[in-house]
Amino acid sequence: MEDKNCGILIDYLHNMVEDGDRCQPDLGRLDGQYQKLGEEVQALQVFLKEMKDYSAALSKGRLSQDAPSYDNQLCTNLRELDQNLKQLIWQAKQVVQGDYSQQVSYPGELCEAFSTMTQRLEEREQLLKREVKEAQERAEIVAGYNELLMELTRKRHEWILVIDRENKETMYCNKRIEAENSDAKFCQECKKRLSFQKQLQDWQDEEKDGKVWEMEEESGKAYRITTFPIVWKSRRAYAHIVLDITIEKENSRRLKAKAYRDQGTGIYNRLYFVECMNRLLEEPQETVLCYMDLDGLKYVNDHYGHLEGDEYIRSFVAAVKTQFREQDIFARIGGDEFCALLPLCPAEVAHQKMETGLEQFLENHKKEYPASFSYGIVEIGAGGELKSMEKLLEEADAAMYECKRRNKLKYHQHIRA
Repeated sequence: MEDKNCGILIDYLHNMVEDGDRCQPDLGRLDGQYQKLGEEVQALQVFLKEMKDYSAALSKGRLSQDAPSYDNQLCTNLRELDQNLKQLIWQAKQVVQGDYSQQVSYPGELCEAFSTMTQRLEEREQLLKREVKEAQERAEIVAGYNELLMELTRKRHEWILVIDRENKETMYCNKRIEAENSDAKFCQECKKRLSFQKQLQDWQDEEKDGKVWEMEEESGKAYRITTFPIVWKSRRAYAHIVLDITIEKENSRRLKAKAYRDQGTGIYNRLYFVECMNRLLEEPQETVLCYMDLDGLKYVNDHYGHLEGDEYIRSFVAAVKTQFREQDIFARIGGDEFCALLPLCPAEVAHQKMETGLEQFLENHKKEYPASFSYGIVEIGAGGELKSMEKLLEEADAAMYECKRRNKLKYHQHIRA
């Protein structure tokens, strides 16, 4: 009998372990004293099933699963694990919301890893906050600089234009009046002010370093343009910086004119004469060179003073320049030396002009000392022979001294010329 009851219970336990869900023992086969033991084994089967179902839910993360009753001592540790996991999840949610003060008090590798992760997240967030703050500060500085730069460019006298290389659209102009209905493709302000706007829009030049060039309007206004290729808002474009240099040009012309003028007489000086001679020799044309020397200047300076000598020079210039045309060049190349370039003027006509000028000079002269000037004439570009400036002046000087010899006998017999 004992062997039979033990065999039934052993088979029950064996089947319960292997297939507890479908194991349905027939306890009626047990004898009376084994019935109580069978009922305890059947209760164990219920506890085992609860533990199995509970652990399966925990392993899949289903923490909403109802926990077995406290009568089931097999699930004590699982219930504690359930509570710890729920606490850990709640703390993780707090961390997600930025509360890095969460600390797990119970021991274990998972809890240690959680605490380390929380610490690293806090450090990372602080680092990101510093980086964001620095980026915001940099952005504010850049925005401020950009605003200042844009305001400065709007206040500048230069025109700054950026023109699309493909469709010729004016992408930016610092003179543009911004308005809600302004046409981004057309800068009316610049078109009105710059007559060469179309030339800027049609600009084509592959020089990478850009180009500096000048433009002058019919009105006389002059501009210096600096043009270079750029990429503007991801589009290939040309930038044109247009500076009004009208005053600069006028000042330059005035300074140049002043540099080319003899201060004592107002006629051209040696510098201008040399430049004209160089151009004439590079592109020869029939021209007459008149070389003149004012007779007796040293005598006037020594006996009547340099102020009187200056007046003597001005009187000579006033008389002689009446014989010259607008296209003729009359220059003082030394203290008492003068030259004139008379283009397309026959030599005999030039001689007549000099003689008439001398007569006018003598007629105007009312001082007690004698007055005259000597001259020599050389033809340039005639006969096909190309001579240097030095050679031409040498020939004119020789002819002038022959004239001076005659003048000395005629006008200055009692003084040294």
